[in-house]
Amino acid sequence: MANTSRQFESFAQRHELPFLTIHCGPRNQTTTAGSVTRVALRRSAFTFPLDRSHEYDLALWQRYKEVARVVKDFGADMVQITGPGDLGMLGAYIAYKLRLPLVATWQTNVHQYARCRLARVVTFLPQRWREKFLNAVERWSFEAAMLFYRVPRFTFAPNVEMVERLKRATGKPSFLMSHSVDTAAFRPECRDRSPDRNDGPFTIGYVGRLTAEKNVRWLAALERSLLERGHRDFKLMVVGDGGDASWLQQNLQHAEFTGVLRGKSLSRAFANMDLFVFPSETDTFGLVVLEAMSSGVPAVVTASGGPKFTVRHGETGYVASNFEEFVSFTERLMTEPELLARMSLAAREYALSTSWERIFEGMYTTYERCLNVADRVPQQVLDVARV
Repeated sequence: MANTSRQFESFAQRHELPFLTIHCGPRNQTTTAGSVTRVALRRSAFTFPLDRSHEYDLALWQRYKEVARVVKDFGADMVQITGPGDLGMLGAYIAYKLRLPLVATWQTNVHQYARCRLARVVTFLPQRWREKFLNAVERWSFEAAMLFYRVPRFTFAPNVEMVERLKRATGKPSFLMSHSVDTAAFRPECRDRSPDRNDGPFTIGYVGRLTAEKNVRWLAALERSLLERGHRDFKLMVVGDGGDASWLQQNLQHAEFTGVLRGKSLSRAFANMDLFVFPSETDTFGLVVLEAMSSGVPAVVTASGGPKFTVRHGETGYVASNFEEFVSFTERLMTEPELLARMSLAAREYALSTSWERIFEGMYTTYERCLNVADRVPQQVLDVARV
């Protein structure tokens, strides 16, 4: 979500479109670069963590008058929010008070997150009752989210499945806002290992949070299955951090844990993988899958969530319907170097075909069509985002 917001901001700057970004940060700060203004708000002492990378400030509402004045002085034609967090709720209220059209993006399957997080807490329940409880939690969480998403005039979502669900649940229009990737930053040339993939063990990579909703414990099950099938010359490269990091370190025998990587270190890590695996069933898009493909690395993903719309099954990787398929597709690419090489080229070509420019041009066209702001594309856009 943060990456998408930064790309949107860059698009506005390239096209000299007035654009105001408001986000939370370590200090109060306002910066301007060309047509783009960025306002950072420091959270208060009443902030508590939702997890290791997300926070909620109960007192952010005290900044209402200050932020509303910034928005009014900017002269925004519309407000776009990135979710129902503390800042998203503040942005929605400001749009209401200033009588500005409100648009929202769906970025996170919060209902599935709630289910995954609680699943490990209620293991003491009998299987039948546990499933009923978790199904209810997922349903209630989604309905709670819809109370928020029924407020905007329309929404954007990163995959067609979620677009259709939002249309049904809100009774309002929803549109596709896909993702692209920085193909200059993520490219095969960043690989330090031999390009013929015979330099060291076969490297299976994962990048992302090491948390329950990412289904990362499948990595241990994957390793165990590959060992049972007689494979020894491989390792898992695990990039990221989270609540399941310690468990994975204790339960993986052939793994390298890099922690969180950024910039050139992340680009090298992707390019040095032979295969990318992404077991998450809750991601709405899974940008890391596209970053791997841009690095010339095919991917194996699950049939649940957004990544299945990124991978072209049998061409740039595989979409697995269950864990057994997940293991079999991984094994096939480990043992068929010609197939792996062909998919690596196809993955890179697919990444090159994506374009942030087209995505954001499409969003501005949607604004024009749906908001009718003086019969033109809105020139003043406020993006309330976590950056």
